[in-house]
Amino acid sequence: MLRPAVVAGVWIAALLVAVAAASVSWWWAVPALVLVAAAALGTWDLLQTRHTVLRLYPIVGHVRFLMESIRPEIRQYFIEADTEATPFDRETRDLVYQRAKGTKGDEPFGTQRDVTAIGYEFLRHSIRAHAAENLDPKVRLGGSDCLQPYDIAMLNVSAMSFGALSATAIEALSAGAARGGFAHDTGEGGISPYHLAGGGDLIWEIGSGYFGCRDAEGRFDPGLFAEKSALPSVKAISIKLSQGAKPGLGGVLPGAKVSAEIAATRGVPIGRTVVSPPSHSAFGTPKEFVAFIATLRRLSGGKPIGFKLCVGARTEFLAICKAILETGIAPDFVIVDGGEGGTGAAPQEFEDHVGMPLTEGLMLVHDSLVGTGLRDRIRVGASGKVASGVDVVSRVCQGADFLMAARAMMFAVGCIQALSCHTNRCPTGVATQDPSRTRALDVPDKSARVFNYQRATVASAAQIVASMGLDGFDELTPAMLNRRIEGQRTRTYAEIYDWLMPGELLEDPPESWRSDWVEASADHFR
Repeated sequence: MLRPAVVAGVWIAALLVAVAAASVSWWWAVPALVLVAAAALGTWDLLQTRHTVLRLYPIVGHVRFLMESIRPEIRQYFIEADTEATPFDRETRDLVYQRAKGTKGDEPFGTQRDVTAIGYEFLRHSIRAHAAENLDPKVRLGGSDCLQPYDIAMLNVSAMSFGALSATAIEALSAGAARGGFAHDTGEGGISPYHLAGGGDLIWEIGSGYFGCRDAEGRFDPGLFAEKSALPSVKAISIKLSQGAKPGLGGVLPGAKVSAEIAATRGVPIGRTVVSPPSHSAFGTPKEFVAFIATLRRLSGGKPIGFKLCVGARTEFLAICKAILETGIAPDFVIVDGGEGGTGAAPQEFEDHVGMPLTEGLMLVHDSLVGTGLRDRIRVGASGKVASGVDVVSRVCQGADFLMAARAMMFAVGCIQALSCHTNRCPTGVATQDPSRTRALDVPDKSARVFNYQRATVASAAQIVASMGLDGFDELTPAMLNRRIEGQRTRTYAEIYDWLMPGELLEDPPESWRSDWVEASADHFR
């Protein structure tokens, strides 16, 4: 109630000054007009739904938009000193904001990238370019053992839990997914009422805390899982082995943040600190892991079951592949999370130095599945710093079938990267549980922005594919993505990296893979 009170105070001050102008001196008319204008502006800020920052910070919030509007003219003085985010993040924010608002168009004055820099990547185009026909491609999740396959969109909402994000942010993401026909990963925090209220298709993520399907001791509860996985909104289930932001660590939710709603969603006591173990208690070996996949598929009535991981040791993923081959039990999909980190709060050392980056992790998973003859049965998703159509196409060239985006979706729903998520004082109501702040986030407006962003990005990716002379994403190969490796030399990803042939690990493992393949065992992780 503080913000309306402040605006009301400005109205009172304007009235008093106006009285002074009428009774003392007309010179008071000038400040009276200024105060009336400020009060009127503050009232409009409180009533409008388009800008959350203005609803939370009436009048003074316009300073931010003023700086945003003049930024291109002072870029060399102001932007280079912007320390709140890396250059990649600034570019990401600009792109997502514009597409979410439906204003992204052609840019003047040519490329904004240094094409001579080491690491610069580009896609090849073709004289046989044509207009894209399918602007909403789908990928089927579900192998021969899946009774309820799901056709997932090319770009979807990655895992972000209720608790980390506000109720209104979760509902806006889900509503945007419902409108656009793409999926929304719940994150490991469980299925909240706001995931369901939005109406979007859900990928229910099951972490080591088994939130939403745990017993009193924190172990997996088959009955609760069967009950919730039967919800029509749940289209697939993803087992979280690890995540890019904090691979090898469990999560901690302080007791002060465990409200009644969050406690009910996660199946934990109110007000008590919740700790997610570093690893799962439901399985301990690769064979036990794939057996757990079979259990979830049976309990869910045959819905697609997959898992998410930030790749660590190659031997561990190869061990899973061997367990699949020995048992015949295969996941329907694998989501590879990059070690670059993401939206999850984590120790800086883990974010910066633990876990395989997405490029290497994605190609390792793709190659391992190809080399063991499993790639045709298992779809691969990629999660990590996906923002543009080029990002989508590049990741498919590296081995992905579909993409998941977290940070970009947060930008679309209103995040301005204020870096105050941990304070519970998020200025846009996205990453806070403060009711006075979450109410400022307008669900209909922000869900439309999520929809706009996803649709525009996928359409851009589809047109890039068509400009390459291809008819679909399934025709992309590593040879179509180029990277500058030094000076005047560029190479394609097909030339830079070694790619396995189908079944090659089973027949004659190459020298660079042989020791890991021999060491990997379906009976243990190591």
